[in-house]
Amino acid sequence: MGQFTFTETEIEGVFIIEPRVFGDERGYFMETYNKADFQKAGIDCEFEQDNQSKSSKGVLRGLHFQRKYPQAKLVRVTKGEVYDVAVDLRKGSITYGKYVGAVLTAEKKNQFFIPRGFAHGFLVLSDEAEFVYKCDEFYHPEDEGGIRWDDPSIGIEWPEIDTRLIMSIKDQNLKTWSEVMQ
Repeated sequence: MGQFTFTETEIEGVFIIEPRVFGDERGYFMETYNKADFQKAGIDCEFEQDNQSKSSKGVLRGLHFQRKYPQAKLVRVTKGEVYDVAVDLRKGSITYGKYVGAVLTAEKKNQFFIPRGFAHGFLVLSDEAEFVYKCDEFYHPEDEGGIRWDDPSIGIEWPEIDTRLIMSIKDQNLKTWSEVMQ
């Protein structure tokens, strides 16, 4: 029996993944990735890089993507809670320009798989969050693109939080979908 439950979202190729967690009075154990289980679910990536970030409540990162070197990502939260978003940039896809979002929490230990060809971002909902992700392509800073988090043509329904948003200058100055995807 596999160690994961894979639930495909309304956008083809994007999955919410729940690991099987074995716990007792000592704590817990779980696999966070198993190539064979992922391949059976149709996720066939060779991950090249692992990243981790720490952010406080109200931090919004994204929506980022790589132009020539797109990255598939397997993301999870090891502390706290975030609302994670993937926007389909795959021209010709029936969900082109649509988004899907999921709440990821350290408590649930759920993960989000985002294939190549998506913009990605997240909003921190808890006081603090640690966010870990695997990428199947190395990061190329000169190749990065981005779309505004609040672009009305995408219409992301971000959860409301009781604090102001905190974003990098770069993310505050991202362009709209129509400006970027010409």
